[in-house]
Amino acid sequence: MAHDWSRRLQRAWLTRGPLAVALWPLSLLFHAVVRVRAALYASGRLPVRELSVPVIVVGNLIAGGAGKTPTVIAIVQLLQRRGFTPGVVSRGYGRRDDSVQSVDDDTRAAHAGDEPLLIRRRTKAPVAVGRDRVATAEFLLSVDPDIDVIVCDDGLQHLRLARTLQVLVFDERGSGNGWLLPAGPLREPMPARTPARSLVLYNAKRRTTRLKGELATRLLSGIALLNDWRRGAEPSLGALAELKRDAHQPILAAAGMAQPERFFAMLRERGVSIAKCPLPDHYDFKTLPWPADTPDVLVTEKDAVKLDPARVGTTRVWVATLDFALPASFEAALLALLSPSAKRGTR
Repeated sequence: MAHDWSRRLQRAWLTRGPLAVALWPLSLLFHAVVRVRAALYASGRLPVRELSVPVIVVGNLIAGGAGKTPTVIAIVQLLQRRGFTPGVVSRGYGRRDDSVQSVDDDTRAAHAGDEPLLIRRRTKAPVAVGRDRVATAEFLLSVDPDIDVIVCDDGLQHLRLARTLQVLVFDERGSGNGWLLPAGPLREPMPARTPARSLVLYNAKRRTTRLKGELATRLLSGIALLNDWRRGAEPSLGALAELKRDAHQPILAAAGMAQPERFFAMLRERGVSIAKCPLPDHYDFKTLPWPADTPDVLVTEKDAVKLDPARVGTTRVWVATLDFALPASFEAALLALLSPSAKRGTR
């Protein structure tokens, strides 16, 4: 029931229909709260904490997944290639508590959140989770003094943490109907122009807002069996070709994410005949959502971190690895803003 309501609300956020109009008075109240809070930070009445290292904040202005986690992974990998030692902080959505803790490969998703655990597995960078981003970042710096840049996963509205630069991620929805929560998807008012010391990245085939930005390219790198993926096996497009060739019926594709159709579309573009199994975002897999006699299932990495191979029975679970390719111009702009001469603090 909650999942159905969430889907209905997200559809309502695309237009200014009856449901959105009914919720609009609440959006006015939310807008006022956002404005007052921003003014308190801007005036110094609420303190802003600056860290000893640069901070990159990655997030979206709209509610729901827009490609933030793959963007974080791509930025961390870029920094690693350029000789930086980045660390990642995140709230860890879906955790059982809000305390600060480190995340390693063996941490359970229930304790770390699925996205921080995926970031850790993909990048091997130091990762810590906690509700308070400032306390989490300071903890991470204290346990790993080699870190020379912090990447904050989903912290645009966490104004207490000063940032050197921020990356705004949009997808095909753009700014939706242009209204703030709960009548629309916006967490804060849409800016008239790109804010200072900010970059805009579109997880879409075209720009979907008036803000100038670059287009990221989504790539399906291949698939690997769940057990092999957990041991670090490289995904293979050859394995996907073999799976397509051997399948005698559509392959079940399951995705517990805010926009599961993206995953399904990428599989179809690769010529995979699928039976769709959309799941609520951050689905916990305490109950397997497919029949026990299902021969093969394709899942995302975000789902795979929550799946125990011992519980899937005879079903072959294949993990599909999705990557973001950042444009060279975006990478150059990010590194330029991160330069030692860059002035910290954007908001």
